[in-house]
Order: sequence, then structure tokens, then C-alpha cells
Amino acid sequence: MHSKSLLQTAICELAVDAVNRFVKDSQCIGLGSGSTMAVLIKEISKSVNMETLKFTATSLQIKIEAEKYGLDVVDENSVRQIDLVFDGADQIDSDFNMIKGGGGALSKEKILIYAAKKVIIIADSSKFVDAFNRTIPIEVHQFARSFVGRKLYEIGTAPTLRTLEKGYPYITESGNIIFDTQFGSFKDPQRREIEVKSIPGVLEVGLFTRRADVYYKAKFDGSFETLMF
Repeated sequence: MHSKSLLQTAICELAVDAVNRFVKDSQCIGLGSGSTMAVLIKEISKSVNMETLKFTATSLQIKIEAEKYGLDVVDENSVRQIDLVFDGADQIDSDFNMIKGGGGALSKEKILIYAAKKVIIIADSSKFVDAFNRTIPIEVHQFARSFVGRKLYEIGTAPTLRTLEKGYPYITESGNIIFDTQFGSFKDPQRREIEVKSIPGVLEVGLFTRRADVYYKAKFDGSFETLMF
């Protein structure tokens, strides 16, 4: 079997494990973005306690997918607490800091992750790295595009405005732009996160320094590993 097919097998199997192990009656569950969430949603829809659950989604794509399977999607401001969040990651370093935002939903994803009682991250094994080696998304108000761009250069980073295939600027669901930013090496993600967020006009940084409670690592041989804290 091809490695991609084996990886998909691992994702399907870990989705079953995650739902059976962590989804309980009457929870409010946050859903992150990405293709893995679609697999998870399908598995949740088979759960015997689905009718007692409420969900909030970080993107319109995932909201539509959840509604397709009959999940009760509610406005996040209508619930008192988020019991559980499932999400993915673009990279996870050796200290379990994460880069997220490749799909553009970093602000909503960070809000849910910091609001949740328990966070479960699902990623394939290639996303687990010793040190970050990819760009970090920064969500910026359109009004601050030039100012924030200059400030990012001043602190030694190299920002590139995210664009669509035809060259138009990528606009988030909240109406903002994204700079995909090359940082080079740095030792303190939390300090770097605070430094960038202190620039007026920066709405969110794709550095996630809250450690999740559970990490599922899907492997290309069809198996998966569970890391719990």
C-alpha cells in the first residue's frame, strides 16, 4: 500500500480512538481546520452521544462539513465553556510549541485552544520537528499592512504577503491579511510571540506556546502514536 494511503489509514484509526476516548456526553467541542478535521467529524457523527454535543468551528469550511454530518454547530459566544478542542498543526517542535495558521484560521484557532479545558492535536509524523524550519503566519489588520511590514523587517524577520493563485491578497474570514514570515532561528517562542503581538495592527501570531494535553502522531506505516501530558 502507498505511504499516503497508509497515512490516511492511521488518521482514520486515530480518529476512532480519539472519539471513543475523549468525547463524552453534553460536551461543547471546538473544531480546528484542515482535512484531518473532516475525518474526525465523520467519526464523531457515528457517536452514540452525538445528539447531546454542541460544536463550534474555526472556519466556514469546517462548519459546513460539520453541518453536513448533522452536528449541532453553535456560536462560540453562546456557550459557557469549551470542554475539548480537536485541531491540527503545521509544525510541532521538540518542546511541543506549534506553528499554526497555514489554512488562515489562526486567530480563531488560538482563541479556542486557550479557552478549552482540554486540547487534542492531530498531525502526521512529518510535522514533528526538532526546531521550526518554516514560515510563521502573522494575521494583520489591512489598515496596518505597510506599518507592520516595516516593523517586522526592523526586528529581523522577512514577511511575505500571502496571496491567492492569481496574485490577489489572501483575506481571512475575519477580513484580515496574512504575512507568512521567515524568522530564522530563535530560542524563546513565547518571547517572540509577545514581541510580534506588541506591534500595533498585529492581530495574532501563528506561534502557539500552550502545550496541548494530547498529541496524536499519524505515521506513514499506517500506525499512530499517542503522547499525553
